[in-house]
Amino acid sequence: MRASLIQIAVNEDETVEARRVRAAALVREQAGADLVVLPELWTTGAFAYEEFDAAAEPLRGPTYEAMAKAAGDAGVWLHAGSVPERDPDGRIYNTSLLFSPAGDLAASYRKIHRFGFDKGEAVLMGAGREPVTVRLPETTLGVATCYDLRFPELFRSLVDAGAEILVVPAGWPERRRSHWTLLAQARAVENQAFVLACGTAGTHAGVPQAGHSIVVDPWGEVLAEAGADEEVLTVEFAPERVARTREQFPALKDRVLGLDPPRG
Repeated sequence: MRASLIQIAVNEDETVEARRVRAAALVREQAGADLVVLPELWTTGAFAYEEFDAAAEPLRGPTYEAMAKAAGDAGVWLHAGSVPERDPDGRIYNTSLLFSPAGDLAASYRKIHRFGFDKGEAVLMGAGREPVTVRLPETTLGVATCYDLRFPELFRSLVDAGAEILVVPAGWPERRRSHWTLLAQARAVENQAFVLACGTAGTHAGVPQAGHSIVVDPWGEVLAEAGADEEVLTVEFAPERVARTREQFPALKDRVLGLDPPRG
């Protein structure tokens, strides 16, 4: 499998529409990849809280239209990162969009764990409720977003649903970059799965971004890592390594907590 993580820069001197056009062009350039991933809230910036309301769009809004077309043109599975989605009831969600190579919507995921404690995303956006997996021809993706990375129970539920690749778009701040790398490797090791974590470059509302998108294998080894600036990180890997790893070191079979109690 060939995956391309587009670590796009989010800067205040570029309009949302201009960045949307640029992101679509970058997706089209990845024709030949199997999977392309964009970061979290790349249209507005993950820390641009004051812009969420004005920038919120319906699920099938302008970002949906641009990314569906780009996925179809490139013939790739596309995790189009996330957008501020306005539900018909008026509530805003941090929603990821996933498209098939035909440009059809394969799934959407509303971020479950909202960052900010008593401010920002935590109070401005609604919380998702359901973990989401997407079946590809060769493997199954489990989907999470940014702050979700700190909650291992979500990732274990994705693995229980069949996930072998865990895809994490993010707008992670530079000041906690060490946590980003550590947690990506931890989620890979404990779930014996690939982790594809795609961050942003640039600055969101005065908050410098970590960049350093990363691909980690089921043993926790870093297969590829970006720098701090905008770039496309491309890596090839074999999804079947997940099954081999779980067979060679069957730690998941020794789980006790979190499982349904025995019956009979």
